[in-house]
Amino acid sequence: MLSWLPENVSTYGGDVDFIFNVIYWITTISCVGVLAAMLWFVIRYRARPGGRAVYTHGNVTLEIIWTIVPTAVFVMIGVMSGSVWSAMKQEIPDTSLVVRVQGSQFNWQMTYPGLDGRFGTPDDYSQENLMRAPVGRPVKLILTAKDVIHSFFVPQMRLKQDALPGREILAWFEATKEGSYEIPCAELCGFGHSQMKGELRVLSQADFDAWVLEKKAFPQEMQGQ
Repeated sequence: MLSWLPENVSTYGGDVDFIFNVIYWITTISCVGVLAAMLWFVIRYRARPGGRAVYTHGNVTLEIIWTIVPTAVFVMIGVMSGSVWSAMKQEIPDTSLVVRVQGSQFNWQMTYPGLDGRFGTPDDYSQENLMRAPVGRPVKLILTAKDVIHSFFVPQMRLKQDALPGREILAWFEATKEGSYEIPCAELCGFGHSQMKGELRVLSQADFDAWVLEKKAFPQEMQGQ
């Protein structure tokens, strides 16, 4: 595994890292091979006094090989990535922990459904640039934007999803470790883009339940579930 990647603290992060590493090493080996071949050709076919050009139509066998091999590699990566993509983007867990996230210039607005469990009612609880979630439980996000395209990015969760005006896009994560994780905007969204940062605080179940009880952010009957 690559040591410079942020710590993985999500359930599907290991699969994402595996695909990333596969692609990284394939491209690295390919790049080194191409550069080595170029260097060999420069030396082998450099200009020499009295040298004469030779016409060649190419090598059909080699052309077939370097067509089939990259195709097979791309198909392999596509098949491997398909299940990971599906788990991240399509197989969203059925969970009572739902947070509405709205990006705007230049902050994140986190909204919780309140005691009635429904958004758009007077008891909704909102907070800027701070999201709380319990460790070991899936959290579903409803992402949208107020003005321009933003991108909700939590590197340690291996979660990155654009938020678009006029659309609601679902995402999810399940944290495996308590801690505080930065939520930058990963889409150039205006002059204050670099300052658009939120925070995800992953708490123990007990601490999360205490916060829910204090802020009335979720129905009380779902605590600890």
